[in-house]
Amino acid sequence: MYVLDGLITGNPAASWDAIMHLLLPAIALGSIPLAIIVRITRASVLDVVHEDYVRTAEAKGLHERTITRRHVLRNALLPVVTIIGLQAGLLLSGAILTETVFAFDGVGRFIYEAITNRDYAVLQGFILVIAALYVIVNLLVDVSYGFIDPRVRMQ
Repeated sequence: MYVLDGLITGNPAASWDAIMHLLLPAIALGSIPLAIIVRITRASVLDVVHEDYVRTAEAKGLHERTITRRHVLRNALLPVVTIIGLQAGLLLSGAILTETVFAFDGVGRFIYEAITNRDYAVLQGFILVIAALYVIVNLLVDVSYGFIDPRVRMQ
């Protein structure tokens, strides 16, 4: 919110300072999910590259960029989107530790304080909100399957 506050008040130095202070926590929070997503993407692309339709597209003489975009990446995207949806829940739980370590005031820090103060009503509310967000993200992932691969659409 400090970035937005600096932009609204016309103070770009404050926005830049807030962005610089967000870099290390963002790297700490996103490096493990990024590594998992990259590994799944690599494995999925390697599986798709050896399919018959890719060899057929190469035999037709299509450009390598066209083959990569239309045939390889589009068909390799389904497992990647699934993993991204699952990693969203881990980002929410990782925010508690990251905000505590970097002393940021946010939802994760608020949940940590609720845990240490044994404020069960706040914990139940946030767990319910996080579970609802997780369900919504997974619903969006399932809906996106139909846009990524038309063969997956419901009848």
